Amino acid sequence: MRGAAAGGASDAIRGSRAHRVAVATSGMLGVSSTRHAAVLALVVCALALTVAVPLRNFLTQRQELSALQARQRQLTEQVDQQTRRRDELRDPAAVAAEARQRLGYVWPGETPYVVQLPSDVPSTTPDAEAAARAPWFDKLWTDLRGAPPK
Repeated sequence: MRGAAAGGASDAIRGSRAHRVAVATSGMLGVSSTRHAAVLALVVCALALTVAVPLRNFLTQRQELSALQARQRQLTEQVDQQTRRRDELRDPAAVAAEARQRLGYVWPGETPYVVQLPSDVPSTTPDAEAAARAPWFDKLWTDLRGAPPK
């Protein structure tokens, strides 16, 4: 009889409120809620670290792609400019005008004249240029001695 009484007591303990609270707070599979939270945090950290490197690579590649696309647009514009310039220079009259203007070419029999304005003529002599490049203490010493500058 004692075994039946012991079995009834264990049924009473299982049905008691204390047992239900203990089971409810122990979490799933008999693991406490603190351990459950720690395992969950560990899983979340592992997932974050697993995703971090590919995400960083993805963002870096997007930045590189946008920089390369901008460079491609710039190069395309340069190609378009060079194509327009090439088309302009296919005309012999444009080439002749360019040669006359930029290179100073003249047709046979023409006499070229070069006009130099007074502002184009250098106003200093080589000695004055050398004196201007001299250090300040040489200029001061020359002034103190009263000697003419070199």
